[in-house]
Amino acid sequence: MIMDRFARQQVLPGFGKEAQEKLKHSKILVIGAGGLGCPALLYLAAAGVGTIGIMDGDMVSLSNLNRQILFGESDLGLNKAETAAHFLKSKYSDIHIDCIPEFITTENAAPVISKYDLILDGSDNFPTRYLVNDICVLLKKPLVFGAIYQNQGQVGILNAKDSNSVNYRDLFPDPPTAYEIPNCNETGVLGVLPGIIGTIQATEAIKFITGFGSTLIDKMLFYNLLDHQSYEVGLNKNPDAHLSMPNTIAEFMEVDYAVVCGNGDSINWVEAIGLLKKFPDGKLIDVREKDEAPRLKKIKHLSFPVSEIEETIGVLNSIDPVLLFCQSGIRSLKTVKILEKAFPGKKIHSISGGIEALDSPINKNYHGN
Repeated sequence: MIMDRFARQQVLPGFGKEAQEKLKHSKILVIGAGGLGCPALLYLAAAGVGTIGIMDGDMVSLSNLNRQILFGESDLGLNKAETAAHFLKSKYSDIHIDCIPEFITTENAAPVISKYDLILDGSDNFPTRYLVNDICVLLKKPLVFGAIYQNQGQVGILNAKDSNSVNYRDLFPDPPTAYEIPNCNETGVLGVLPGIIGTIQATEAIKFITGFGSTLIDKMLFYNLLDHQSYEVGLNKNPDAHLSMPNTIAEFMEVDYAVVCGNGDSINWVEAIGLLKKFPDGKLIDVREKDEAPRLKKIKHLSFPVSEIEETIGVLNSIDPVLLFCQSGIRSLKTVKILEKAFPGKKIHSISGGIEALDSPINKNYHGN
């Protein structure tokens, strides 16, 4: 029988067949099939969540493999959502997997998220976190939040009940600038940490759907990998949080979350290509590590990884403007700040959204030369 694989959880006191049926009829969307999303997806599928959505436009790169456990060396360069979906379908025939090989945007967020009962945020950047939070509030969708930084992780359930529930902006009404908080590309991460936090996110999603146990609704669990210390903090509404949020779907679609999160020195790909045509001394520079995919092949450019910028900085003396891009626009914006100090007066820009942007040369929407 198909349901036999759930025998061990169905005999669990307090869970039973009723909870299993709730999982079977539930729909959960996981945004980001990365370090958090991979373990969460694996355990949601194993538990028997009836419909699981996987949304990610990124490609698998070699540096992902220490923590993104659904992928291996043979998957390098492949889309993460499609690869994760294929893996899970090969393991379990009794659940439905929705594959959405796109980055979440203000244009696609509402139509995608509206189809699901619960959203699990596995993203790793602030523009996406604020975007996901805001659309979940507008659509009244519960959100399982997770984040990591070096050796620490956080998990909580936001927007869980009604307008009185806590959302991400109650904690952080105003986003930090993109160069204030580094991501794991710069700070490093031991692969088991996102595994632990992503598994806790899946646990909370399962408990929330089934009503099993006590959940982290309006709470935040803090975990430290170094000594396994953990503690919970109760969260309260911030009366000023609503001032920073869009009030309608129409307002939401007008927000540029990259700009909101501090990408003030950013330009888009169309503007960058225009500058290259106008200024022959300008150069396009990839500041990602050399193993990161996908690589840009359509346009001539230089490759100066952030980790080597001090050794290569002298090459930039004769380049103006300097146009930097990375995977999502975060590291390139930080590099702008470094180079502005070294070259005051030089035109230095970060390309908003990086290689992942909808208008980037690797995207089907790109119309440049």
